[in-house]
Amino acid sequence: MLPPLLERLLRSLSPVGLILGTLFFAMSLTPSLVPRPFVMQGLLSGMALAAGYGIGVLGRGIWHYLELPVAHGRSRWVLKGVLGLICLGVAVAFLLQASAWQNSLRALMELPPVDSSRPLSVGLIATGVFALLLAVARLFGLCARLVSGWLNRLVPRRISAAAGLLVAFLLFWSLVDGVFARFVLNTFDVSFSQLDALIEDDVAAPADPLFTGSAESLIAWKDLGRQGRRFVAATPTPEELARFADQPVRRPLRVYAGLNSAETIEERVELAFDELRRAGGFERKVLVIVTPTGTGWVDPGAIDSVEYLHRGDVASVAVQYSYLPSWLSLLAQPDYGADTARALFQRVYGHWQTLPADRRPRLYLQGLSLGALNSQRSADAWDIVGDPLHGALWSGPPFRSTNWQWIIAHRNAGSPAWLPRFRDGALIRFANQAGALEDFDAPWGPLRIVYLQYASDPITFFDPLAFLREPEWLSGPRGSDVSPSLRWFPVVTMLQLAVDIAAADHAPIGYGHAYATEHYIDGWLAVSAPENWPEAEIRRLKATIGDLDRTRE
Repeated sequence: MLPPLLERLLRSLSPVGLILGTLFFAMSLTPSLVPRPFVMQGLLSGMALAAGYGIGVLGRGIWHYLELPVAHGRSRWVLKGVLGLICLGVAVAFLLQASAWQNSLRALMELPPVDSSRPLSVGLIATGVFALLLAVARLFGLCARLVSGWLNRLVPRRISAAAGLLVAFLLFWSLVDGVFARFVLNTFDVSFSQLDALIEDDVAAPADPLFTGSAESLIAWKDLGRQGRRFVAATPTPEELARFADQPVRRPLRVYAGLNSAETIEERVELAFDELRRAGGFERKVLVIVTPTGTGWVDPGAIDSVEYLHRGDVASVAVQYSYLPSWLSLLAQPDYGADTARALFQRVYGHWQTLPADRRPRLYLQGLSLGALNSQRSADAWDIVGDPLHGALWSGPPFRSTNWQWIIAHRNAGSPAWLPRFRDGALIRFANQAGALEDFDAPWGPLRIVYLQYASDPITFFDPLAFLREPEWLSGPRGSDVSPSLRWFPVVTMLQLAVDIAAADHAPIGYGHAYATEHYIDGWLAVSAPENWPEAEIRRLKATIGDLDRTRE
């Protein structure tokens, strides 16, 4: 015998909702773009179970509202029992297959297989998540019924029901958006602010007077922020660069202005510009305007590769706009990064234009993830068409990148969304793990743009409409790093991709959202065309700096 409270709870559950929820739960165990730890799988499966249950309850409500026929008596219970047993069998079968599905994906990414997907743990976590979401939903329903019951004495029943739903929605939205969101943002803000201010013992202030943060610098070492100090301290030495050059090398210049360097965007940008001029950045062969990720992190592989290829005759400049993770920065300060990137570009480009064309550096843009999104927003094509910069290398562009979306939508017929071909390739080319940058008949034009993207990157290929339709990148041939077992399911696939975003940075280097140095080398070779690099030396360079420590943001 079950306890009375538990028995009442089980009786209150919708059989139709449980059946559909169980099917959604089973579908959530199939592979998506990146491997999922069992805790993340449990959270995903719990959300899928709740989504299916909610759709089932909604569908039953609409069915009754339209007064459509329903089964009664013995046939009703027989039908529910048969459907319940089928769904339970499907869920168990999918749980037993979950390890094989995850291992198929791990094999593609050269990861060791897992012995078990821990089905019991996944089931318990999913049940807990479902129970929590169900409790929230029932609390919402209770509020709606209370308001509706009070209004029903004054207005017709259907009007009071609609008003009750509206009031409950506004109440819950105000709590989530005003109280919960504020608490979460404040908590993250304090935590990441302290992390940004942390001065690590193994990252020492530079002695070279040309370095940002040195005694002669316009920007204090403590004001660079944690990611800025890492960026400057990791500058390759002339000895390291000389291993790949039979000619003189120069120590690269890295300029960085942290959030604490000045109060406003304009002041930080002006400080970075003055520091760039002080250090002689406009006297280098190559100048790169880098837009960091949300935390202020600059991908080492992206900047190391161009510095080695041009034998250190490179200056790079970046201005921090946030210390929050990219996804949170995008929610909390959606325009702040774009405003900072735009202000920095305009200040540097404006001065660069005044320099003699034969003596100024070649000018490039670079950004990863949210940095790629904001870097794309920094330069207005109409402002630079008369005197264009030389190129851009953008990696892992987020799905919200409007320029990227337009290019994908207008790609050449027959080319896949995960590796599109755009017109004749003279202006824009796409690359992945296999390169594919030189497979064009037309030569490069004066401006070269390369998008580096992996087919397994959910930050790039998340599709908010995947709950309703199959994403383009799933139809036709797939990328070599996408599991052949991945299938589109309504609602569930969107949830899978949303959870994949949280795991994207933890994929092995060269997959997901973790971009490999050797692929950046291919991108910079195409974009900046460095001189005197035999193929054998390129292979040696990839083998050497491709194994450097790549601490993620």
